[in-house]
Amino acid sequence: MLPGLTGVDHVGFTVPDLEEARIFLQDVLGCEYLYTLGPFRDDDGDWMATRLNVHPRTVMRELHFFRCGDQAVFEVFEYQAPDQARSVPRNSDVGGHHVALRVDDIDAAAAHLRSRGVRVLDGPNPSRGPVRGKRWVYFLAPWGMQFELVSYPPGSDRGPAGRA
Repeated sequence: MLPGLTGVDHVGFTVPDLEEARIFLQDVLGCEYLYTLGPFRDDDGDWMATRLNVHPRTVMRELHFFRCGDQAVFEVFEYQAPDQARSVPRNSDVGGHHVALRVDDIDAAAAHLRSRGVRVLDGPNPSRGPVRGKRWVYFLAPWGMQFELVSYPPGSDRGPAGRA
């Protein structure tokens, strides 16, 4: 066990355009902008490589922090790097990922996203087994990153950690 682990502090992800991400996160999802840091670069040394595992000449143009709901904090980066890959991983790819957002009314949330031109995949879908009653649907950010909406029956506090 990791000594002193108390929870998740934030989730960081890289986007191709911070302004596009800001509009999506604030205007579509309703996240709260917190602050900006950067730029970060090291034109002569290996600071970027040894601390962030990126090409030594990488420039982190800026990073923005957003709070979404009462728990999620997103650290959103825009990088420029000589060896930067621009393809977005799918869930089935190594390194694939998604961010799941809990909502009270998944039908209203999915309809809101669709009304804003967001690509919402098939669903909402019901879950079975230990999370019976949970409903979920995936959607894509403008840059292709996968997100998920999740809802639980009224009065339920069940979630991935097995709370009941």
